[in-house]
Amino acid sequence: MTASQPLTGNALIDCARANAKQGIETTARLCGYGEDLESFRNALTEACDGIGVQIDELKDLIPKTPQIRQTGLEIAPESESNL
Repeated sequence: MTASQPLTGNALIDCARANAKQGIETTARLCGYGEDLESFRNALTEACDGIGVQIDELKDLIPKTPQIRQTGLEIAPESESNL
């Protein structure tokens, strides 16, 4: 859903984070900035600075999924009688 007014602050950060995978043009439009990418970048940088987060690009807002490493180690008793 496209915002009717340009978002600011936490609302802008939330919208940008939720739509970052779609690219900057789509994200700017959905956050209420239309085709004004420069204003969008400036507002997003200012909003992030306000909460102490530094971003260089929109993709910096995309959460990184943790890598789960499986070791294959199984811990069990040697027998049913030897717990």
